[in-house]
Amino acid sequence: MTGIAPIPVSILTGFLGSGKTTLLNRLLKDPELRDTAVIVNEFGDVGIDHLLVEQSSDGVIELSDGCLCCTVRGELVDTLADLVDRLQTGRITALRRVVVETTGLADPAPVLHSVMGDPVLAHSYSLDGVIVTVDAVNGAATLDEHEEAVKQVAVADRIVLTKMDLVAPDAAPFRALRERLRRINPAAPQLDAAGGDAGSAALFQCGLYDAASKTADVAGWLRDEAYRHHHHHHHHDVNRHDDRISAFTLVEKTPIEPQALEMFIDLLRSSRGPNLLRMKGIVKLSDNPDRPVVIHGVQTIFHPPARLGAWPDDDRRSRLVLITRDLGRDYVERLFAAFVGRPAPDGSDRAAPQDNPLSIPGFRN
Repeated sequence: MTGIAPIPVSILTGFLGSGKTTLLNRLLKDPELRDTAVIVNEFGDVGIDHLLVEQSSDGVIELSDGCLCCTVRGELVDTLADLVDRLQTGRITALRRVVVETTGLADPAPVLHSVMGDPVLAHSYSLDGVIVTVDAVNGAATLDEHEEAVKQVAVADRIVLTKMDLVAPDAAPFRALRERLRRINPAAPQLDAAGGDAGSAALFQCGLYDAASKTADVAGWLRDEAYRHHHHHHHHDVNRHDDRISAFTLVEKTPIEPQALEMFIDLLRSSRGPNLLRMKGIVKLSDNPDRPVVIHGVQTIFHPPARLGAWPDDDRRSRLVLITRDLGRDYVERLFAAFVGRPAPDGSDRAAPQDNPLSIPGFRN
């Protein structure tokens, strides 16, 4: 990490009527979120009731406490690039964070791709995390009816339960919803939108780098222990979108050859990219075992790998956390075993493929 630290970007998603705008309005009044830019699809659709000063002609609204709101003009990449340009030219004095609010029907993946996949933006921004709102009253019905809602929950780093005042905490349907969300995404904390546990600190500090300590918070980012204690049970009910989602961790003690890791990721994303909803990992590479590499991907788009200065704790194993759809753990484990040169989980010994025309740049930096 050199030069100016990247600006953290948070994605706020959630199905129609799940309370995104209410949450956004409350957050905008939080003093901790000064110098935050909020990017929305259309002002008319969102209805921000915050104290707005006059709207400027170029689609940017300045809020009275130092926040900015702007609409997506064309591609999200253009809007994000424009914010950086405003910062560099002094048209805005500070930009500490960006929150991108998606439409209720949106798959968050394209938004994540915009932040992670654009080489210019990758220098200016870092993905902090994905926040999803889930309606405590209607959430189960929404998950039943809409596959996109399940995907939103699956890729989230934080799940914010809204309308909690309308349900009894001990009621069976609400307990069932909580357990269902935990099955879909075992690592994401479930927070009460109205309670104190859904403040800005709880929602927004879920990225790899801790702004306060200036170090990598790998444990908080990976949360791989949640996957290790999680066992995904398939109900084989064709009407349940949940059963298409799997969440699991791959662990490897011995150092991995950089080329083997490249080939594993290349083959996985080229053959099953759309099914790879999200992948995070810390990897011990053989070329420098004392300085692990952090990887992060959404479907076929991977963030440039980052070398850490040292291991963050005593756990020096490679750990890859995957959330997949229509992609079983067995397939991924067999592929991984082949490339790291150990027997597959079923005991069959498979040699790693020796050549692969694809390559991810950046692993040998």
